[in-house]
Amino acid sequence: MTNDELKNRTKQFSLLILNLIEKMPNSISSRVVINQLAKSATSVGANYRAVCRARSDKEFVAKLNIVLEEADETQYWLEIIGEMKWISQSELEIPSKEASELVAIFVSTLKTVNSRLNTKN
Repeated sequence: MTNDELKNRTKQFSLLILNLIEKMPNSISSRVVINQLAKSATSVGANYRAVCRARSDKEFVAKLNIVLEEADETQYWLEIIGEMKWISQSELEIPSKEASELVAIFVSTLKTVNSRLNTKN
């Protein structure tokens, strides 16, 4: 997958989550989760764009670790939403699957780059 494809995929992920948020109930507790979810999900794409502008492998790794953290946090909030039954499991299936796939992509990329960095030393 190219950088541009992943930039688009992470942007589409943000849009997917924002659309999901529109279906959420309006309660005090759901608003807290909505805010956290919106921040973490949109940060995945925004921070991935910064990854693409990294000037070194070390900067790339540092920035990609932020992206990974945000994607993992998004998974957490989706789990909370499911357990609170604010959104049906069937509606959470696609966003949860995409979050998991993005986490796997970022973990794999980090392993590859870290391996390359370790062989340079």
